[in-house]
Amino acid sequence: MTVTTDPSVSPAVRRSAELEQQLALDPARFRVLTGDRPTGALHLGHYFGTLRNRVRLQDLGVEVFVLIADYQVLTDRDVAERLDEHVEGLLLDYLAIGVDPARSTVFNHSAVPALNQLLLPFLSLVSVAELGRNPTVKDEIAHSRQSAVSGLMYTYPVHQAADILFCKGNLVPVGQDQLPHLELTRTVARRFNERYGAVFPEPDALLSAAPLLLGTDATKMSKSRGNSIALGADADETARLIKGATTDADRYVTYDPESRPGVSSLVLLAALCLDRDPHTVAEEIGNAGAAGLKRTVTEAVNTHLAPVRARRAEYARDMGYVREVLRAGNERATAVAEATLDEVREAMGTPR
Repeated sequence: MTVTTDPSVSPAVRRSAELEQQLALDPARFRVLTGDRPTGALHLGHYFGTLRNRVRLQDLGVEVFVLIADYQVLTDRDVAERLDEHVEGLLLDYLAIGVDPARSTVFNHSAVPALNQLLLPFLSLVSVAELGRNPTVKDEIAHSRQSAVSGLMYTYPVHQAADILFCKGNLVPVGQDQLPHLELTRTVARRFNERYGAVFPEPDALLSAAPLLLGTDATKMSKSRGNSIALGADADETARLIKGATTDADRYVTYDPESRPGVSSLVLLAALCLDRDPHTVAEEIGNAGAAGLKRTVTEAVNTHLAPVRARRAEYARDMGYVREVLRAGNERATAVAEATLDEVREAMGTPR
C-alpha cells in the first residue's frame, strides 16, 4: 500500500498506508490482536479477507494474538451451540493456513479471567449513549436472533476494547465497517490514561485491502446463511456448492461487480486462487458461459486449497496436539492479562 496525499482518500486509509511502510521497516514494534467468534466453520471469505493477512503479519515478525471469542458468542444468541466443536474447527483452520503457535498466541476468552476483569473499569469510561450509538451494535441488534436484546450486547464494543488492550495491542486489522469499534477502544485507552496514568497504547487500524467475496447466492457471505464454502469442505462438496452458485443469463463472462455481482464474485474467487487479475480471468473464460466459469472456479479453489486441506486433515489426526496449542496459548495470554491487570490496579489504586 502506497502512502498518498490525495485529499479524497480518507485519513484511515492514509494512516493504514503509513503503517504498512512501518511494518516493512520495523515489524517487531507492533503487537496485533485479531480473532473470530466460534459460531460456525470458517470459509473462503474469512480466508481471503483476514486469515491470510494474519499469517503475513506473523511471517513479517509481528507479534500476533489470535482470539477465539467464545464469550462473545452470547452477545447475539441465547445459547452457545456446539461450542467445543466450533472452537476445535477454528484451531484446525488456523493451523492449516499457517498460524504458527511458536510465533502467534491462540487463546479463548473463557480461559483468561484477567482479560474479562478489565471490562468493569473500562465500562466506567464510556456512557450508555456512546454504546447505543455504535453502528455495529445497532446492526447486530437489528439482526439479532434473540427475542430481547441482552445487556451483554451493549457491552460488546467495550469487551472488544478489553480484548485489544489486555495485551497492549497497538495494531488491529479491520474492515471499514469495524472502525467505530476500534475508535471506541482508542477512546477507552485515552480516557483511562488521562484519568489514571499512561498504561495503554491507542491502537491503530490496519485496513484490509481484501476485495469482497459474495456467497454462492450472490449475497453477503455468512456462516449463518448457508451460502459459503468452508475451508474444511472437501473437493466434491466444493464442486457441488460452486455448481449451485448464482450467475445470470448473459453467456459471455465479464468482470463487472456492479452489474453482475454473482458472476463477478466467482471470477474474483478464481482470480484470488490463481493470483491473477480478475479481468484477465474473465476474458479467458469468455464465451464458455456459466458452466465454463464454474469449472474454472472449482479447479482453482480445489487446487489452491489442496495443501491447506491436507494439513488440516493431518492435524485432525492428532487432536491432542491441537488442544495443547490452545492450552499453551491460554497460559501465555493469561500471563500477559494478569500483568496488565496488575498495572491497571496499581494505576487505579485498588488492592490486588
